[in-house]
Amino acid sequence: MSKLYVVGIGPGEYEQMTVKAARVLETCDTIVGYTVYVDLVKEHFPGKEFLVTPMTQEVKRCRMAFEEAAKGKTVAMICSGDAGVYGMSGLMLTIGEEYPKIPVEIISGVTAAIGGASVLGAPLIHDFALISLSDLLTPWEKIERRLEAAAQADFVICLYNPSSKKRADYLRRACDIMLKYQPEELVCGTVANIGREGEAMKLYSLSQLREAKTDMFTTVFIGNSQTKVINGRMVTPRGYRLGE
Repeated sequence: MSKLYVVGIGPGEYEQMTVKAARVLETCDTIVGYTVYVDLVKEHFPGKEFLVTPMTQEVKRCRMAFEEAAKGKTVAMICSGDAGVYGMSGLMLTIGEEYPKIPVEIISGVTAAIGGASVLGAPLIHDFALISLSDLLTPWEKIERRLEAAAQADFVICLYNPSSKKRADYLRRACDIMLKYQPEELVCGTVANIGREGEAMKLYSLSQLREAKTDMFTTVFIGNSQTKVINGRMVTPRGYRLGE
């Protein structure tokens, strides 16, 4: 019987994949995904059929997964992090309207905000906003409005896709928006290659973050007015009374 899963594989390290995600991939005949993500799991699931497409071919990749499932296979479409957080689950369910007989199940995973937060310490203990700086699918003007709103509301802000070769100054532009509402010394941090070889964290002030070098594999954390550094870790207090 045909079955199609959309699986979040976590930030990259096999040990950070959920048990359920790993079990699902073990049961699949075919695993479909972006080349980089397939390379992260390939060694752990020998004997599977792997189908890949490069970046920007998401629609083709989704239809490929459905066509394989239509042959009677159990298929998994994999995404880094969580399939529902900047992942493929929305597109898969939309294209699934063309394949009404193929059931789709979504398997959650650990998104970079959560994985990176644990490396930095505890920056997301209170309310936070998660914003991607990629304007590939969202106009920059809309991203700016979201940054403005989150900064005014004093959210901790987690940024995905902070910069790339074509968007070298986007993190600087985001920091300039933050600096309209937050002080230069605001606590911030970055984590590169979460759950992968070369994982590294750094703490910054907001003014220092403005000049930081990042890439698509870096997740950025901008604190709120309560965020502090405790023993080298980034912490946003939730408001507990320590004397009680």
